[in-house]
Amino acid sequence: MNIKTIFITLCVITLGKSIYAQPASPAPSSEIKLKLQKLNVLGSVLYFAAHPDDENTRLIAWLAQEKKYRTGYLSLTRGDGGQNLIGTEIGKELGLIRTQELLRARSIDKGEQFFSTAFDFGFSKTHEETFNFWEKEDVLKDAVWIIRKFQPDVIITRFPPDERGGHGHHQASAILAIEAFKIAGDPTKYPEQLAYVQPWQPKRLLWNTFNFGGLKTTADDQFNIEIGEYNPLIGKSYGEIASESRSSHKSQGFGAAKQRGTSKEYFEVLAGDKPTTDLLSGIETSWKRTSNGLEIQSRVEDLIRKFDIVHPEKSIPGLTSLLREVEKIDNLYWKQQKTKEIKELILDCAGIWMESYAPQSQYTLGSSINVSNDIIVRSPQTTVELVRINHQKVEKTLPHNEIISQGLTLNAAPISQPYWLETDGSLGKFDVSDPTLIGNPQNPNIPQTEFIIRIEGVQISYTRPVLYKYTDPVRGEIYEPLTITPPITVNIGSNAIVSKINTPRTIELQFKSHQEKPQTGKVEFLVPNNWSISPQSIEINFDTQQELLRQVTLTPLSSDTNLDSLKILIDGTLAHSYQAISYDHIPQITWFPPAKSRLTGIEATIPQLKIGYLEGAGDLVSSSLANIGLQITPLKESEILSDHLSTYDAIIVGIRAFNINPRIGNLIPHLFKYVENGGTLIEQYNVNSGLKTNQLGPYPFTISRDRVTDELATVTLDIHNPILNHPNKITAKDFEGWVQERGLYFAGQIAEQYATPLSMHDKNEQPNKGSLLVVNKGKGKFVYTSLSFFRQLPAGVPGAYRLFVNLLSKQPQ
Repeated sequence: MNIKTIFITLCVITLGKSIYAQPASPAPSSEIKLKLQKLNVLGSVLYFAAHPDDENTRLIAWLAQEKKYRTGYLSLTRGDGGQNLIGTEIGKELGLIRTQELLRARSIDKGEQFFSTAFDFGFSKTHEETFNFWEKEDVLKDAVWIIRKFQPDVIITRFPPDERGGHGHHQASAILAIEAFKIAGDPTKYPEQLAYVQPWQPKRLLWNTFNFGGLKTTADDQFNIEIGEYNPLIGKSYGEIASESRSSHKSQGFGAAKQRGTSKEYFEVLAGDKPTTDLLSGIETSWKRTSNGLEIQSRVEDLIRKFDIVHPEKSIPGLTSLLREVEKIDNLYWKQQKTKEIKELILDCAGIWMESYAPQSQYTLGSSINVSNDIIVRSPQTTVELVRINHQKVEKTLPHNEIISQGLTLNAAPISQPYWLETDGSLGKFDVSDPTLIGNPQNPNIPQTEFIIRIEGVQISYTRPVLYKYTDPVRGEIYEPLTITPPITVNIGSNAIVSKINTPRTIELQFKSHQEKPQTGKVEFLVPNNWSISPQSIEINFDTQQELLRQVTLTPLSSDTNLDSLKILIDGTLAHSYQAISYDHIPQITWFPPAKSRLTGIEATIPQLKIGYLEGAGDLVSSSLANIGLQITPLKESEILSDHLSTYDAIIVGIRAFNINPRIGNLIPHLFKYVENGGTLIEQYNVNSGLKTNQLGPYPFTISRDRVTDELATVTLDIHNPILNHPNKITAKDFEGWVQERGLYFAGQIAEQYATPLSMHDKNEQPNKGSLLVVNKGKGKFVYTSLSFFRQLPAGVPGAYRLFVNLLSKQPQ
């Protein structure tokens, strides 16, 4: 290869930093200094756990920025099964949010982010239960694949492989780490991976012991390190960086105070030898681990010594010369990593900014994207030539501090569908058809451009994502990911359509054309035999309008079922719906799940009730109840404080209201007065930490951490309790088809005045009566329930609707 024409590209299997919805900015001189120091460190560490938020952000920041190791976090799941403190998204959509929150966290602590195909199906009490859902062998294969790609010298787990890990997912993550550590270096294990990667054996596997949640697993005889240092080049301690990183987990309410001062981390050896002076002791982390290493080490030391913080451009000749030397080494892994780092440093020292952006946020599959490509060189006395952009030859010397723009056209492809959501997958695992994608936090095949520049006689290529850029009058300049859409989408409006047997339900469908030219389509509706739909097909014609509203009427013809589904086909192909998620702390998320909805026919008596709903952390309970004909009104604080509540037959308090509403303590006495005067008050689940008031009910009870995670767990009913008999007779059949769990954070230390009409428990546990508390008080009724109605009602579980209607209704005395 001609060293004057070096094209530095990364192998397709390399796991690098993810593409964020923000163009890369040149680093300030203090950060350049840190990056130069990092050039002389050839060590890597992989942190290994189960969920978003499991990672030790302080340790990751310290490893990445103090020790300057390549540092990654493997979260086996995307946190899909958790609760959402900032909105109503749950399940896969919550996983999309938490993926972006993790990427934001890594952009702060400078780690890298990876995922397996394991799905977070909800809280699990044992690793045995977890592996029943995760298909252990497949997730183990994922872990080996990621280890072989990332090539960590040391792996660190957050949890131990036993009951001290708590959550079954936590235990499972440590078990998988141990097994993957043992076999990643064995070429007879998963040999099909060796077409892309090589076997890799890490030096040691450590458990990062902890002291939180009432469990102390640290000990004086464990290996420990001090990580509370202050880094003057960053202007922060690693505790401060960690708090900013952890505070990115906003959907979990994990805003953290900044920690300053000394801080120790402790480690127990799970496999390999014990470290002596450093986590990577006994591992060569200098250029000695490569050929030509001593010469490169000397060059980097010279660059660091001569670095001029005011004139970083003076380092460019040394960096381009170093690039040529690194290209000669025989270690492919470190060649790729260090050439990437040097490339970034050359841009930093030259003050080069380059970006690619489009004039609109969305393009239809197969259409043309007119892309503007801007580049500017801002360091003085730096000669840079723009050779080409993609395949367009430019051959232009860039003037100092002047933006040069070059347009090009790209084809809009493929559809912006997260690769792990292209098919339905199973209850515990995503189905990913291309195994080389596994590990990536996002789709790698997004629209992007390649800039090739020549500097100091060396040609270097850089890729930039094509983003949508606009100016918001309040937020200023905003970048969003580009979205490639199907030609037509249709939104049903609900994941579950619920109706009484033989009762027609009319629903509205929103069809949207994502291209300007006219298009038509034949729409067919597929329903099971025990449902009727009218009409069965329609024609849609987008002429001048971009959106069409159409109505269809659905009628359930037979008894309850949990497997029915409405599917929509356009021209014979399953249609996509259009879903957008928008929060200020993460990039806009757009995805296109299949256009289908669960159909639920229920046999139930549903009284005409007017319900007031006091919002909590956000759920879909109110909209779900409105779908069966109940009148739901958002409740204003002024109504409560002025005791103007007599018009409501019942009041529902949203999930986690006692955790997130600082005024709840002022409102509760008025709500209890409403009960005394004849109203029905239903409080939904809260977590046991961070309660704004301990006055939860008219008689005492507490919130425990008890839960029943098995959605199939047997439920024992007090068949004589009125709340299970009016207006609907509740039986064990009503607990069939539940999703993810029975309930969570059950009530404990329950006063004797409460009736507890339900009892349930997970395997090998004692019966628990804390899922439903009922008591008559004055003329009214108070209910506290930890049953996960916030999951069951949006999922269309018929028994959950029947039971909730009973909770709302007045029982005969």
